[in-house]
Amino acid sequence: MSILKYYMVLSAVLLPFLSHAQHEHHKPKETQQQEHHNRKEMEHMELQEEDTTDQEEQHRHMDHEGAAMSHAFSLNLPMNRNGSGTAWLPDASPMYGQMYHASKWMFMLHGNLFARYNHQDFTNKGSRGGDKIDAPNWLMFMGQRKVGRKGLFHFSSMLSLDAVFGGDGYPLLFQSGEAYKGRPLIDRQHPHDLFSELSVSYTYAFNNKLDVFVYAGYPGEPAIGPVAFMHRPSALFNPDAPITHHWLDATHITFGVATLGVRYDQFKLEFSSFTGREPDEKRYDFDKPRFDSRSARLSFNPTKNWSLQVSHAFIKNPEQLHSGDVYRTTASAIYSLPLSNDSWINAVAAWGLNKEKGHDGEHAAVAEGSWNSPRTAVYGRYEFVQKSTEELTLDEDIYGHDVLFPVHTATLGANYKLLQWKNVNLAAGAQFSIYAADKKLDNLYGKNPMAFEVYLRIYPGLMKP
Repeated sequence: MSILKYYMVLSAVLLPFLSHAQHEHHKPKETQQQEHHNRKEMEHMELQEEDTTDQEEQHRHMDHEGAAMSHAFSLNLPMNRNGSGTAWLPDASPMYGQMYHASKWMFMLHGNLFARYNHQDFTNKGSRGGDKIDAPNWLMFMGQRKVGRKGLFHFSSMLSLDAVFGGDGYPLLFQSGEAYKGRPLIDRQHPHDLFSELSVSYTYAFNNKLDVFVYAGYPGEPAIGPVAFMHRPSALFNPDAPITHHWLDATHITFGVATLGVRYDQFKLEFSSFTGREPDEKRYDFDKPRFDSRSARLSFNPTKNWSLQVSHAFIKNPEQLHSGDVYRTTASAIYSLPLSNDSWINAVAAWGLNKEKGHDGEHAAVAEGSWNSPRTAVYGRYEFVQKSTEELTLDEDIYGHDVLFPVHTATLGANYKLLQWKNVNLAAGAQFSIYAADKKLDNLYGKNPMAFEVYLRIYPGLMKP
């Protein structure tokens, strides 16, 4: 209890007795009026102090909540801007998950699980299709707290049990990247590692517009490319990785990352040192950190609905079975528009270029979008990518050396929420894809092969402010 409040309470207790004594001794009327005025003034001061105390409590609560609800790498940005690694989303992006508070900490749990049947080339036009029952999945747990008045500490973890359903991943026509049992994975999407991210960061805010942060992950995600596909709101409903994955965001699981970044207002510049080699086929261990690669990324959020980035990286020997350094350049635009009744439109357009010394550059582009209401989602994706003879493990005597084959694919899907239990949702969905590639590949893939998938999806509910 403050000294001022102590004296106010003491005065309030003694006042009736003093007033009674004054009445007993027949004080003058002017004195009684003065005492009445003093009493009213003290009561007013006491009410003011109570109001001030209430306001201080509210400000303390707001400060705590504000710090807890901030962006992972800035006390002065909204949490909705969180993407993957240190990448940005638009401020208007939806967020799904469950939040917990403990003392000065804020924790968040987020994830996605698809139980599905996937059949690539279901009309059997070629020889490279396949089908499988599997369950692409990931789970994230994050936490953060203020350090002093201007510091912010954050940790992030991401786990995946993809490999439980097979080390060779799942069928996906024209996909390539990584290896299994000494052979490159072609027409299959590799599983993700059990430990897909274990990272920490510290940010210092010089003022409302200027932040500096350091980020370290083992594994983590360096500053290259847009937000990784599984964390983009436009792709949350799609169980497949894009076939442009290794042109844009394949470095999202990197065993050894250190990033230094600075934000000024709506701009952010980052530099990373990281391991170039992609994860090996042992999905439950930790690969050797090398820190032999580097990248830089410039991000800009011009409005709450847009997030733009350009980035470039030198990646040392990314492929286990192929020796060659890659220079990767990317650019992307992410859009998010909230609608009424907790509905959203989300979209992404991204371009990537992989260039090896002595070889032509290989281009890739993706455009994806989704509309969702609390119960229904409709989504689509278009991709273009140039795949090389080596990328598709083709016979050079037949298909030529260093030949690039253009590949197009389009996917359309929808899902519908069946039920909700607390903050966990269950939805059923399906999607259809069609591919168009260079006619020289028709003897392997057939002309315009098609794929379909049906699935159940388990995911957290929408987080509301």
